[in-house]
Amino acid sequence: MRTIEIIAAVLFAVAVLHTLSTKAFERLAHRHPRHAGLFHLLGEVEVVFGFWAAVLVATIGVVAGSSVAIEYAESRQYTEPLFVVVIMVVAASRPVLEAIKGLVALLARLLPVRAAVAEAWLCLAVVPLLGSLVTEPAAMTLAALMLAPLVFRPELPEHLKYGALGVLFVNISIGGTLTSFAAPPVLIVAQTWNWDSAFMLSTFGWKAAIAVLVNATGVVFLLRRHLPDAAVAPAERSGRVPAAVTAIHFAFLVATVVFAHHPVIFLGLFLLFVGFTQAYARHQSPLLLKEALLVGFFLAGLVVLGGLQAWWLQPLISSLRPLALFFGALGLTAIADNAALTYLGSLIDGMSAEAKYMLVAGAVAGGGLTVIANAPNPAGVALLRQGFDNGSIGAVGLLLGALAPTVVAAVMFLV
Repeated sequence: MRTIEIIAAVLFAVAVLHTLSTKAFERLAHRHPRHAGLFHLLGEVEVVFGFWAAVLVATIGVVAGSSVAIEYAESRQYTEPLFVVVIMVVAASRPVLEAIKGLVALLARLLPVRAAVAEAWLCLAVVPLLGSLVTEPAAMTLAALMLAPLVFRPELPEHLKYGALGVLFVNISIGGTLTSFAAPPVLIVAQTWNWDSAFMLSTFGWKAAIAVLVNATGVVFLLRRHLPDAAVAPAERSGRVPAAVTAIHFAFLVATVVFAHHPVIFLGLFLLFVGFTQAYARHQSPLLLKEALLVGFFLAGLVVLGGLQAWWLQPLISSLRPLALFFGALGLTAIADNAALTYLGSLIDGMSAEAKYMLVAGAVAGGGLTVIANAPNPAGVALLRQGFDNGSIGAVGLLLGALAPTVVAAVMFLV
C-alpha cells in the first residue's frame, strides 16, 4: 500500500506541475501543427487531473492488480463533480441567465456610476455573495458568463484580466461562507463540528462580505477606464422568455441545490430538465454541456488523485498550531483542493475551536490562488479562458492576480 501511496503522491505532484504549464502546451501546439491536437488536449487545464487520475488507476492495476484498481476507483465519492456538472448547466441556461442579467441591470441603474462599471462591480461583489444561497459553482457560472463580454475581452490589458480573475476566484471562495451548505470546504465539516448557518454568518460571513466588497471595489476601480461605454449586451433571443418557463428553470435550480448530496435525485432532475429544454427549445440557448463535463472530469480526477494523499497531508495539518495552521492551510490550498484539507482536518480528534476556525479560514482564503484550490475554479477557467492570450489561463498570472484579494481575505479572517 505504501508503494501505491508514494506513486500517487508523485503523480499528484506531476499533475500540479502540469496545471502550471498548460500555456507551454498551447505554444507547442502552434509550433508543431502536426501534433497540435494532442498538445491542445494536454493544454486543457480541465483535462489535466482526469488524465493523471487515469494514469494512477492504470498504475495501481499494474502494481496491485486490476481488481484493486477498480475497487479504489469505485470507492471514491463523485457526488461533488456530478453536482458541479448539473448546477453549471442549469445555472447557465438562458432563462436563468437572462433573469439574473435583468436583476443585475436593474440594480446597476440604481448606482451612481456608468452601467458597465456598476454591472462589473455587482458581478464581482453581489453574485459571489449570492453563492451562499445557490452554491459557489452556480455563482461562478453566472458571474463568469456575465463578466466575459465586459471584462474578459481580448483588447483589455492582460494584467487587468488576471487581476479581475483573481478577485472573482477569491470572492467566490469566501463568498459562500455566509451559510453552512454552499462552500465545499465548509459543507464537508459543518455536520461533524456542528456548524450551522447562524454560526457561519456570525463567525465567517460578515468578515467574508467585507473582504468581497473591498476586493470588488478595488479591481473595478482599476478596470473602470477599460470597460465599454454600454453595459452587457443582451443575448440574442427570438422573443422574451415566458415567466412560467423562467420559474420552472429556477425550480430546477433550487431543487438541485436542495438535493445536492443525493446524486440519484439531482441526476434524475437533470434528465427531466434536459427533456424540458428540448420541449421548449425556442426559449433556450445551447446547453453548457461540453464545458460542464470537462469541469466534472477535472474534479473527478482530483477526487481520485487526492484520495491517496492523506498519508502526508493529515500529519502535516495535525502538527501545526492554530496561527501556523491558518497560513499552512492557505498555502496548501494552492496545491490541494481546499475541501480535501478541511475534510482531513475533520478526521483529527481533539482539535480546538480556534484550530478549526483557522483551518477553514485559511482554506477558503486561499481558494483563488490556483485552478485546483477551489471546486468552482475550473468552471471559471472553462468559461473565461477565451478572453486571454492563446485562449489559455496561465498559472503564474492567476497566482499574481489573486495575491492582493487573498491578502484582504486573510486580514479579515484574522481580525
